[in-house]
Amino acid sequence: MSHTFAINDDVLHQGQGPQGRAEKVQQSVYTIVGCMPIEADGRLRYRIRSKTENVERIATEEQLSRLL
Repeated sequence: MSHTFAINDDVLHQGQGPQGRAEKVQQSVYTIVGCMPIEADGRLRYRIRSKTENVERIATEEQLSRLL
């Protein structure tokens, strides 16, 4: 299994609400700043940085989509 996104790719991030439910807020644009090792649960994770705020976070691949 390999990462779909590469460092410096711009992506849309869909955050999660309480108990893992998708938030109803607008998606935010982030830049991939790092690809993390595959965890025991098999999900791919990335370090991402917001394009509009001074925020970095960890996101799973299913929370991200390509910027159109």
